[in-house]
Amino acid sequence: MDFTYDDEQDALREAVRGLVGKAYSDFEHRRQTVLAEPGYSEDLWRQLAEMGILGLPFAEADGGSGAGPVEVAIVAQELGRVIAPEPFLASIVLAGGLVSAVGTAEQRADVLGALSSGERLVVLAHAEPGSGRANAACEVTATQDGDSWTLTGIKEPVPHGARADQLVVSAALPGGGTGLFLVDPSADGVERTGYAAFDGTRAAKVALASAPATPLGEPGADVEGSIATVHDIARIIAGNQAVGALETALRTTTGYLTSRKQFGVTLNTFQALTFRASDMYVSLELTTSLVLWATMVLAEGDPQAVHAAAARAGLQVARASRHIGQEAIQLHGGIGVTAEYSIGSYTAHLQALEQLLGDATFHLRTLAGTVAEHGTLEPV
Repeated sequence: MDFTYDDEQDALREAVRGLVGKAYSDFEHRRQTVLAEPGYSEDLWRQLAEMGILGLPFAEADGGSGAGPVEVAIVAQELGRVIAPEPFLASIVLAGGLVSAVGTAEQRADVLGALSSGERLVVLAHAEPGSGRANAACEVTATQDGDSWTLTGIKEPVPHGARADQLVVSAALPGGGTGLFLVDPSADGVERTGYAAFDGTRAAKVALASAPATPLGEPGADVEGSIATVHDIARIIAGNQAVGALETALRTTTGYLTSRKQFGVTLNTFQALTFRASDMYVSLELTTSLVLWATMVLAEGDPQAVHAAAARAGLQVARASRHIGQEAIQLHGGIGVTAEYSIGSYTAHLQALEQLLGDATFHLRTLAGTVAEHGTLEPV
């Protein structure tokens, strides 16, 4: 399996790195950006749209570029390097992915075209209080009255839900199963309460009280399988974003060890600290390899293989995020926990990614459920 990028992919990486790297080259600028509403730079989001980045995963007929998962993963890595707070995962990968997967041709052209151009921010409202990471909707229910549909219940957390121009909402169908609906957040019966997450990004509580909704795709169709597949895709893309953040966390830490002096010598003089930094490097290399492999599996397109790859890569990402994040803070000493210094924010963002799409326990449980599917070996 070839893990190297071709010339076009390298050019994409350099273009995105140049744009987001310039925007967040100064960590203080990123810190100030997340302190102000809407929690990300709308100017940078517009520039990403102008570059064609927001339309990468969508078909050309739907207003996108028709690129593959590898190109989307490259963008995610570069966003992760500077922990850019822009809603790429929530909007492009999750919401856009579901519209692309189950929407009608008219819905895809309308929603994905506006999403790709940056004219409309669309996010997925799927998580429900106490539901864990289930692919089915339970508490939010859909009611049909002729050709009209309404939704009732609470979705939380909804990443960037307070800023969204349109919501893709999952709901339990009257006849069983889970459907997806397009909801106008400004409509009657929709109440949004926004707040800052612990990594500075934004989320919201969305309360629906007989809110009018338009079925996404075939009315009444159970799309739980599509939700599961898009969640797996998002886990792999989030893994790429985590790799970018982990690389910066390690580079920042080794830079600190080679410049900070204690007892008249730089910290990297102390062998125990060098060993700890070496262990961080090993974690990063293993994580990078697994995430790149999972991205290649995603490019092949087999949902079952993608599901297994997402769990394997997700488990390693969760473990490495804890290891590298905690070690980075420890090796920085007291400065590592201050809001003005970057390393604590990198660790917080890595944990936010983990909580959004699955921690180590979740992925272990997923993998453990497939043990019986594997053959046994006779002892030697």
